Amino acid sequence: MTRTLLSLGHGYTARALARRLLPQGWTVLGTTRSPDKAEALRAEGVMPLVWPGSDLAPAVAQATHVLASAAPGAEGDPFLPHIAEALRDARPDWVGYLSTTGVYGDHQGGWVDETTALTPATRRGQMRVEAEAAWQALAAEAGLPLHIFRIAGIYGPGRGPFAKVRAGTARRIIKEGQVFSRIHVEDIAQVLAASIARPNPGAIYNLCDDDPAPPQDVLAHAAELLGLPLPPAVAFDEAELTPMARSFYAESKRVRNDRIKNELGVDLLFPDYRTGLAALLREAFDG
Repeated sequence: MTRTLLSLGHGYTARALARRLLPQGWTVLGTTRSPDKAEALRAEGVMPLVWPGSDLAPAVAQATHVLASAAPGAEGDPFLPHIAEALRDARPDWVGYLSTTGVYGDHQGGWVDETTALTPATRRGQMRVEAEAAWQALAAEAGLPLHIFRIAGIYGPGRGPFAKVRAGTARRIIKEGQVFSRIHVEDIAQVLAASIARPNPGAIYNLCDDDPAPPQDVLAHAAELLGLPLPPAVAFDEAELTPMARSFYAESKRVRNDRIKNELGVDLLFPDYRTGLAALLREAFDG
């Protein structure tokens, strides 16, 4: 049976999933806004769709699986209004929506799981709640097998603390009690692949590792791995941060990941930032 993934907003995470699926004989269609990026996707074995600018209905009709990765804007999910009718007709075997643990808001370092009320502390988090609800409404109306994945802070190749530490620009921002959950991109890819193999329509999963930690601890460990001095500490109130970066510090929580283990049988490749950073460093030297 031919299996085809339509990846709406084919970015960093979706590319990691594609690297797992393509060797298994999957066809992967991925949208991108840039003709230049389209050529890069083609080189990776992905059939690119430049959007806006192309009709997605034929791709939706072809897809057995659909993954939506694009962040919502003020008008909501960028794809949903354009593909809702096609999705009703196509009835794919699996639909995944990538959301964020930001939907839970601030819990002052306390634990959250998939049953925790959605109380986002930022406008960005509120837009994610609204986008989740829009996808859920369509799924309920059309009988779509929707799965929602609430993802913690993503790191991986090309996305880690090493470059800033090496450049001497890293700063350990200190905010009392602040803690974040995070996850390696390859663990996101394996969770998505596990869900595709074991669909559970309506399911919601938190994607994070086992070790929520203060961000300054991660930077300190990266410096230690590199054999470089500890980045200087800066109090949060005195730090020069972009509005986006500052907004992340509006929320502090620890995210539980029991469901991906118990329901999907996932054994994390990188259960904490120490194993993840060590692997990134090995890959950099091996490369």
